[in-house]
Amino acid sequence: MVHFTSLAALPPQRVNRVVVVGDAPPNTQLLQYALDTLRPGPDSGATASLLLLPTAAASADPLSLTLHALPTALSRANCPARPHALTSFLKRHTRAIVSTASPSAPTDALSPPVVLVLLVLPTHSATWFAAGAAVARAAPLYAPRSPPPGALHVLYAAPLTAAQQTLVQHTADGVRLAARLVDAPPNELHVDAFVAEAQAVAARTGARVTLIRGDALRLAGFGGLYGVGKAAAHAPALVCLSHVPPAAAADAPSVAMVGKGIVFDTGGLSLKTGGAMAGMKRDMAGAAALLAAFDAACCARNTTDRVPLHAVLCVAENAVGPLATRVDDVLELYSGKRVEVNNTDAEGRLVLADGVAYAVRHLNPKVVVDMATLTGAQGVATGTRIGAVYSNDAQLEQMAVRAGRASGDLVHPMAYAPELYRDEFESAIADMKNSVKHRANGQVACAGQFIANHLGDFEHSGKWLHVDMAYPAFTSDDERATGYGVAFMQALLKEIDGADW
Repeated sequence: MVHFTSLAALPPQRVNRVVVVGDAPPNTQLLQYALDTLRPGPDSGATASLLLLPTAAASADPLSLTLHALPTALSRANCPARPHALTSFLKRHTRAIVSTASPSAPTDALSPPVVLVLLVLPTHSATWFAAGAAVARAAPLYAPRSPPPGALHVLYAAPLTAAQQTLVQHTADGVRLAARLVDAPPNELHVDAFVAEAQAVAARTGARVTLIRGDALRLAGFGGLYGVGKAAAHAPALVCLSHVPPAAAADAPSVAMVGKGIVFDTGGLSLKTGGAMAGMKRDMAGAAALLAAFDAACCARNTTDRVPLHAVLCVAENAVGPLATRVDDVLELYSGKRVEVNNTDAEGRLVLADGVAYAVRHLNPKVVVDMATLTGAQGVATGTRIGAVYSNDAQLEQMAVRAGRASGDLVHPMAYAPELYRDEFESAIADMKNSVKHRANGQVACAGQFIANHLGDFEHSGKWLHVDMAYPAFTSDDERATGYGVAFMQALLKEIDGADW
């Protein structure tokens, strides 16, 4: 459990440990020695620990107090809260607490530990949200065989408003939901299970659900999504969750989020080799993030009362079998365009093309945001902690950059130049191929442009943002999901709400 609270609302049970994280922990005589030992470096923090003896009940156990100063380096492209350092420290620290549980310890000692995290943040107004999301990333939910994870109660040195506390709590819950889905093994989180997760979010938020599955996808013209998923044991699905505020006009322009939900990716007949298939359960991280972002936005009321919000989830398994799509097949997508398949391992763009075309045709969007673990090239272009964005609108692109810094889910723009990328997909027998001719010609932007090719007139008249988060979706050191994208979308929705469009 991660619970954002206030000093007056702390739980009655005993706190096992207090963790103070920030730039300058409270300066009291009791803590002066510990404070004097803190010497954070530019790229690494510093930690000091104290064991505080009880002042009242003699039988009470000492309280462990840990002070952690964040790294001092902060570049202009980073988030001021330095969430990467905050999450890394808390993840190590809470793991150490849980691992101290011993089978020979008294029964009460085996109860889940309670940790109080006090965030003493620089420039509180610019860092509270990203820091809260960073705490959530340190407490993953998927741990079926581990000791009880315990509770993290989070306090800010500068108190939050009620609205801020509501937003950060639901965002943290969303981060942990997305991470749980990404961490789950594919034999548990298959297409049916993902659809059930989406239906549970709809029930919780009161959202309307549209579900198109299996052969109904083929009959409706979703050639990309159906073609990718038709060989799997569980039929592919398009799930659309819609939140329409009561005050919204019937024809109110909406915000549509479209997520890639490939629950496992073998590469199809263009089979992944050399160990590249390991970890492909994470290929649904985009859809997981947007499902959780939809949940958080609805529960926290992080949308205006006049703008509908939609989450379109394109869910499939890219499996190998007699029914699998072949290289050289030509698929007709929902946009009406025909695509010659020259790489079945470039499947994410096929399902997203159907998703964005559905959004444009049926949801009356003013903004479309798609999110996906789309390319390995993303890590080369922007690294393991920064997602890549590609957009047809300069203002929306800058909103995304600001949202990344506000949330800690950092992004960096790729050059928007469709005329330099479209010929990468030239086909002699179809409107386009699905994979590039030259792998050195901006693969991240090219993959995004393939999706844009299916927006129709919206590519020129609407506002569209593509987010490639293949590497920020997980951490390589412990191979756990990060819940990347949930906090980003909350910050981006705030930006969109404030725009004069």
